[in-house]
Amino acid sequence: MANFSQNVYFELIGFVGVPEKYNLLLSFMMFTVYSTALIANGTVIVLISVSRHLHQPMYIFIANLAFSDLLFDTITLPKFIAKYWFGAGRLSFSQCFFQLFFVHCLGSLDSFILVLMAGDRYVAICNPLRYSSIITHRVTIASCSLSWLLAVMSALVTPFLIGQLPFPRQTKIFSCFCSSSALLRSAIGSVTKVRQTILIVALCVLLIPLAVILLSYVIIIITIHWSGISSNWQMFYTCTTHLLVLNIYYIPRVFVYIANFAKLILQPDINLLILCIYSYLPHIANPIIYCLRTVEIKNTIVNLFRRRIGLTV
Repeated sequence: MANFSQNVYFELIGFVGVPEKYNLLLSFMMFTVYSTALIANGTVIVLISVSRHLHQPMYIFIANLAFSDLLFDTITLPKFIAKYWFGAGRLSFSQCFFQLFFVHCLGSLDSFILVLMAGDRYVAICNPLRYSSIITHRVTIASCSLSWLLAVMSALVTPFLIGQLPFPRQTKIFSCFCSSSALLRSAIGSVTKVRQTILIVALCVLLIPLAVILLSYVIIIITIHWSGISSNWQMFYTCTTHLLVLNIYYIPRVFVYIANFAKLILQPDINLLILCIYSYLPHIANPIIYCLRTVEIKNTIVNLFRRRIGLTV
């Protein structure tokens, strides 16, 4: 394996159907996406870290989600941008599989963190009197740590299986990073069993958390309906931010898996566009949604801005 990996290089190709004259525009768009995600997620992390009143379970989950998104973008986007700016789109075997591992690890982590956020809303609405005794600081830290551990364990499967496959010495990757689908298309020989195993793991990581989230919200809605207390529907407003994030995260991914099961053949650039949408759009949208729709974070930003310009002491 060591001798084999030293002789294999991967070349990021990106969008094959985009004329060369638009490469600068495309790279600038990707740089804008990265910069926006970096600033937005970094702001959320700093705000939650330095503001003691935000050291609450939901905001700790939000900070973990923001850090995961920031790390994902930092591992994948700079190399893709460098391909267009400096022609540096080549990755070694170890660099490619480093990307592959973290792409799956951080994608799985997002899914697990969203489950924790749904659980937090479930306890807050269905069992509010015991919220502080159930969702303690220790439980929050332990659940976040377990999410990271599960994400790492599930992500080890994909690079291990794909790493056993032979590749051409110079392998073209029709993607913006080393994804499992792009690598499997480039591998030599039969990849059916590897593809099936990876798909099963991916579906478990995606669909099991999604099922838990949907079940929690069904119970929340039923509880609010049968309680007959109108103020409970106002509490449900706190869930809308989470629901917006869920839609952005899950809908494109579910579409991709449905397309795989239906054996729909899409153009390479369409596949890559969908990959970019569900990989990077949530990373920009999530912090903006949280800052605009979460009262505590929005008030923290406003207060810091006022202090900065000297309107308040």
